Amino acid sequence: MEAKRLRPLNSHATGAGPVVYWMQRDQRVRDNWALHYAMREARDRRVPLHVVFALQPSFLGAQPAHFRFMLEGLRSVSTTLQSLGISFHLLQGTPGHTLPSFVNSLNAGLLISDFSPLREPRRWREAVAQRLNVAHHEVDAHNVIPPWVASNKREYAARTLRPKLQRLLHAWQTPVPPTLPMEVAAPSQGRSIDWGRLLRVIPSAEPDLPIATVCPGEDAARKVLDQSLDSGIWHYDRLRNDPNANGQSGLSPYLHFGQISPARVVHDVLRTIPDQETLHPFLEEVWIRRELAENFCHYETSYDSISAFPQWAQTSLEAHADDPREFLYSQDQWEAARTHDPLWNAAQRQLVVTGKIHGYLRMFWAKKIIEWSASPQEALRTAIYLNDKYSFDGRDPNGYTGIAWSIGGLHDRAFGERPVLGKIRYMSSKASRRKFDVEKYVLSMGALEPFPFDGGSGSSED
Repeated sequence: MEAKRLRPLNSHATGAGPVVYWMQRDQRVRDNWALHYAMREARDRRVPLHVVFALQPSFLGAQPAHFRFMLEGLRSVSTTLQSLGISFHLLQGTPGHTLPSFVNSLNAGLLISDFSPLREPRRWREAVAQRLNVAHHEVDAHNVIPPWVASNKREYAARTLRPKLQRLLHAWQTPVPPTLPMEVAAPSQGRSIDWGRLLRVIPSAEPDLPIATVCPGEDAARKVLDQSLDSGIWHYDRLRNDPNANGQSGLSPYLHFGQISPARVVHDVLRTIPDQETLHPFLEEVWIRRELAENFCHYETSYDSISAFPQWAQTSLEAHADDPREFLYSQDQWEAARTHDPLWNAAQRQLVVTGKIHGYLRMFWAKKIIEWSASPQEALRTAIYLNDKYSFDGRDPNGYTGIAWSIGGLHDRAFGERPVLGKIRYMSSKASRRKFDVEKYVLSMGALEPFPFDGGSGSSED
């Protein structure tokens, strides 16, 4: 099964020099199939292994708080790798330019990289592969089952992908072998990495965001998973729609930055479930829905465009394009949480201050953006901008897919027709009150400080 995780990105043969693993999406040492493959190739050839990370400071609007989380995790990765005789390097700049120069400087014989279905990382890998004269292999260490193995097409909904994943799970549950010290140690770096000063290269047009602290790294991710297995995960189905309850796992930042393997999460959950005949609701989210998002972005290159919505949704939204909007807000008003709706404002405030929105409210949040925007196109741009800028797990297939579900009916069905939304599923503040204590949530979000925008609510625009 390991071989099916691998895809060659060019037609060059493997050379005799060192092996280089370009770590990008899967920022961990344990449970990492790409690193395992790189270590095995280096051992078989009796050559050193170098791991390199290419820091792209302006990646899709990510903020300094996101980079701090990532860099602290990478510092831990660097320490662990060096203890195994593997050299860690950090480059700054566009990977398409920095990686080929680095590989050539080592006279490397093989480059191995992570898999990501998103456009920018795809372009990086393609640019690197074209500029190399040695083999470049891609390994999916991020999914339980690689998207090209799970399905050969864009799936219609979770109900069409779920049985395919479940049929394959047993065969793909082989754990990654433990990491052992290399027999041929890589030479140490020419100069040490100054982790404390790295953020100086991260441009920011505004003061740093007040995103709440989340402890980064593999060890922290493992601790969060263990805590979930000990307590919260078994109440997930009952509590997941209540933002006032501590009913979510807290794993999303670690999964996004690859500090924990989704396969490890699935394996450990399945090991502790006494009855596996029914798929646990948490597994539905962390495995089925997450890999459905990977499938969507892998087979749909326009995943952040209205053209990726199902045809029934495109037709319905177009039919209601000229419907009058009860409220209209600018991007600045959205960002500053200045709408007429206290619940929406509270959700936006949670996003800015903590780097996340509760899962149920993230759907509500996106659906209100389309209701109160001049067009679906504008709503899609606004939701992606806000999610990518503020969310710890923004800039991710899950985010693009979730927004497309909320705004464009992706992986959903048609509902009764309404103004503006057409046949897109509707959500409201009133309905939310039947699920949880809305006033309690609004008050708790109002107490979050600091918030980088003035308070108050905006008015509608004619």
